[in-house]
Amino acid sequence: MNDQASIPLTVDLKAEYEASGVADILNELENELVGLQPVKQRLREIAALLIVERARKSMGLSHEPPTLHMSFTGNPGTGKTTLALRMANILHRLGYIRKGHLVSVTRDDLVGQYIGHTAPKTKDVLKRAMGGVLFIDEAYYLYRPDNERDYGQEAIEILLQVMENNREDLVVILAGYADRMEMFFQSNPGFRSRIAHHIDFPDYGNEELLTISETMLAKQNYHFNAEARAIMASYIDKRRQQPHFANARSIRNALDRARLRQANRLFSSSNGPLDAEALSTIAAEDIAASRVFSGGIDSKTS
Repeated sequence: MNDQASIPLTVDLKAEYEASGVADILNELENELVGLQPVKQRLREIAALLIVERARKSMGLSHEPPTLHMSFTGNPGTGKTTLALRMANILHRLGYIRKGHLVSVTRDDLVGQYIGHTAPKTKDVLKRAMGGVLFIDEAYYLYRPDNERDYGQEAIEILLQVMENNREDLVVILAGYADRMEMFFQSNPGFRSRIAHHIDFPDYGNEELLTISETMLAKQNYHFNAEARAIMASYIDKRRQQPHFANARSIRNALDRARLRQANRLFSSSNGPLDAEALSTIAAEDIAASRVFSGGIDSKTS
């Protein structure tokens, strides 16, 4: 009788949403991450599902904990790791994982190089990840059918077992290029059947990348002057057409090199005290010196 009396007759989903703190996380995401609207929308949909499931549980309705393992596909530098961190926070706020931490790994963290080495490595990673989210980047490298002495299959079997048996205490996110992930799922149907949410991360457009570059600089108290901003827009257009372009990651690398050139320019040309404006301004020549403008490949150097 007491149990029945404690069950609410109605639930205010919007109030639950606000009280959970998830709204704050999603608002921060909207403000901090440029673009990615389809990804952000999918995140909101997953949050809504979890809030409804939690409400159903509070009202005594029959329910089964939703499967939350995910696949993030897209090119490098499109925000997959950042979104995984936010997802871990959301799941923790809504009570679906105990700790809300993210453990990010690659094949080398899971697969050993000799017999008997893989199982302990994989189990140690899973132990660290329990209560949170395990993010496996470039997950397709776990499977190497061309190498008969490869131990990746052992790691896969352990992961599949834990993903099935510990769904209420661990969320696994597999990430990588879309085409390679599709081949990985075809070769490992056990993974596909355990993944409930497949989220594709689109490449950024030119304007989005320019905004990202300005945001990155602002966080370090730098800014472009007008000429440098125009040159940066041209740099982005040219760089996107080159091999090994990694979206926001490549932009960050380009800005690091621009700051290096700015520092050398200031050292070589300064004949007296410099004010904060001079120390904070990226000029056109700091960008224009990139090899991109001379027809070179800007992959590791520029």
